[in-house]
Amino acid sequence: MRVNVTVNGQAREADGVWEGESLLYLLRERLGLPGAKNACEQGECGSCTVYLDDVPVCACLVAAGQAEGRGVRTVEGLADDGALHPVQRCFVDAGAVQCGFCTPGLVVAAHDLLARVPDPTDEEIREALAGNLCRCTGYEKILEAVRTAAKR
Repeated sequence: MRVNVTVNGQAREADGVWEGESLLYLLRERLGLPGAKNACEQGECGSCTVYLDDVPVCACLVAAGQAEGRGVRTVEGLADDGALHPVQRCFVDAGAVQCGFCTPGLVVAAHDLLARVPDPTDEEIREALAGNLCRCTGYEKILEAVRTAAKR
């Protein structure tokens, strides 16, 4: 099967996509975008979160064929001409990127939250990030990064 999808603003095409292939596999292995991480493959950890038509989804749970003719924005697509998006920069500055495996999903979730709620409470931040698991940071630096990004 051939899948045509717009990824980070660019029209992309992938041939030979098999019926059960995930959007995550399409992005990472066929299109060379390693930002979204392959961790649980069950939609539990949030490491593979991307936007599909401006809605955050776990790419491991979306069939690649479901992206046909649609728009996908990955963590790589948040940067602007090579400059980190303020949310990305705040994660780096706060030290919220220890091993980095959960970071792409957390950044996309935080980006989505701040687009909807520019000045979130700690409770709103925690709720928005609840679907993302991190084994390294203890979450405090992640919360600090989101708070700082909201101020910027």
